[in-house]
Amino acid sequence: MQDSRQNQQSDFMIEKIKERPINKKKLLRRTVTTASMAVIFGLIACLTFLILEPVFSNWLYPEEKPQTVVFPEESEEMDPEDMLVEEEPPSPQEALEPVILDEEQIQKILDSIRLDEKHYIQLYSAMSAYTAELSHSMVTVTGVTSDVDWLNDTYESKVQTYGVVVESNGREYLILTDRNTIKQAESIIVTFFDGTRAEAVMKQEDKQTGLAIISVELSDIPEETKELVQKATLGSSNLRNLIGTPVVALGAPMGMVGSAGYGVIVASGSIMSRVDANYKLLTTDIYGSPDSEGVLFNMQGQIVGIITSDRVDSNMKNAVTAIGISELRKLIENMSNGKEPVYMGISGMDVTSEANQEMGVPYGAYVREVEMNSPAMLAGIQRGDVIVEIGDSSIENFNNYTATLLRLEAGQTVKVTVQRLSQNSYREMEMEITLGTED
Repeated sequence: MQDSRQNQQSDFMIEKIKERPINKKKLLRRTVTTASMAVIFGLIACLTFLILEPVFSNWLYPEEKPQTVVFPEESEEMDPEDMLVEEEPPSPQEALEPVILDEEQIQKILDSIRLDEKHYIQLYSAMSAYTAELSHSMVTVTGVTSDVDWLNDTYESKVQTYGVVVESNGREYLILTDRNTIKQAESIIVTFFDGTRAEAVMKQEDKQTGLAIISVELSDIPEETKELVQKATLGSSNLRNLIGTPVVALGAPMGMVGSAGYGVIVASGSIMSRVDANYKLLTTDIYGSPDSEGVLFNMQGQIVGIITSDRVDSNMKNAVTAIGISELRKLIENMSNGKEPVYMGISGMDVTSEANQEMGVPYGAYVREVEMNSPAMLAGIQRGDVIVEIGDSSIENFNNYTATLLRLEAGQTVKVTVQRLSQNSYREMEMEITLGTED
């Protein structure tokens, strides 16, 4: 009996503890919620960092903005009589009669001058030293592109062209170069005259002239190189006595980067017509490559032209020819500041005095052609129109038209006044044009 009670008591005290069943759906929901919150928190943290990082960086380490590049205006050429110092006229006793030599006396003086090989060596040694000095402003620009051969192996393709340091904005070297050679490059490497190499980026380009400005960070250049690099000075190609001026061609006038040539300017009357601009060509007696490129320097170390492979005269297809620097000065300045070239879309010419007097054509920019789908065509400008005013600027010739465009901005809407021939007389018309950029 007692045993039976004990068994009942023991049966009463024995419990079986069962584990709480796991709610898998609830656990999965919590896991997904936690992971989602972690992702959202991470995205918010990244976004906050991206927004605030430049602010804190500029606050802690303020970065200087690049300076605006402005090339000095061309100085007007002075007549020889204007260069004389004004002073009291000399007395009759002080005045000297001019010495007039006849041909026999001149020939006698020339015969007394004896030139030998030493003078020849001295002359070319001086030119070699001058070229070496100019090379401090020249660089080699290499465009690097990755490609795949027929075995599906990747290799690097490299092309080279010239470059010339035209300015520094306090943060970068600005280098003028040939756009067509490097336009497809994935990376651009600049090699300075002492072998220093640095990576460059495209600053701005102009499709009409085939020129570009690339930039190299000053922080990437050793101090010893920066002390020796020289910025080239832009000269003038509008001098009256330009014909016969001695010049040095650097860059790739012979088709090879690093080549050079000496000669004189023999012609400057040819015009290279482009959309929205006409450029004067300088032809030299330097025998170069049909694909020559580079820079023309005068004997004062100034750039007077940018070598182009465009030739007007087929009889001089190997003569080194350059675009006059005066017509390119403002364009180079705009590109150095990263400003896009403005596009209206016309080709034109000056109105001659004969056309004005005999046919009554008003002075201005005469429109020869209008580009399809250009801002000019969409606004209604037609072939034969004469542009006489853009905004508040009076247009007297095609150079005025180009210079005015270079001062305007892409996307800007301007009022253009034209004279259009109607029933044997010209009448004035106004239209609004929104300037663009060439694709």
